[in-house]
Amino acid sequence: MPIKLILFDLDGTLVDTSRDITNALNYAIKPYSPKILTEEDTIKMVGEGITKLVEGLLKNEKSQVKDAAIKRFLDYYSEHLIDYTSIYPHVRETLERLDGYKKAVISNKREFLSIRLLDKINLLKYFDLVVGSDTTSEKKPSALPVKYALSRLGAEPDESVIVGDSNYDIEAGKKAGIKTIAVTYGYKQRYLLMNADYIIDSLQELPQLLY
Repeated sequence: MPIKLILFDLDGTLVDTSRDITNALNYAIKPYSPKILTEEDTIKMVGEGITKLVEGLLKNEKSQVKDAAIKRFLDYYSEHLIDYTSIYPHVRETLERLDGYKKAVISNKREFLSIRLLDKINLLKYFDLVVGSDTTSEKKPSALPVKYALSRLGAEPDESVIVGDSNYDIEAGKKAGIKTIAVTYGYKQRYLLMNADYIIDSLQELPQLLY
């Protein structure tokens, strides 16, 4: 059955947000930890959402401290969402070429931040739906956000594919019974992507693969 719906991860797939997330994390943990993160540190940790990330950085702190750090992150990041964020090469023109497909973003970033980011960089118009970490009761690698998107957009699993840079994207897609496409230019190393049905090095390869 031909593909009708393409699900995209956000960070590491459509956009490089590593510097802005790093800056927000450093602001968030500054009162509670002497650690100063680099972009490389952040890239190794991103994927499961900000709550897991902060909990990992402040694992010995009380829950109140972790909650305060998460609030500091969200407050800062909301105000500095695209200071250094960039769209990956070939993303915009590829989305233009995929005009005939339904498209959604499934991110482990909060829904309001995902929508705001896409809007600010003028990519929101390409998508029929944006699913964030708080849209459903579970986030990637759970299949729930994928199934939610399929239900909302009226697509069957065999008509759908997920494109992402992470093993979380691949796992979520596999659990939901849809095809998986990994991109190698994002945050995760290639060996973590080997379970994907297809691997591409540039998003401009996607249309031909779908055809």
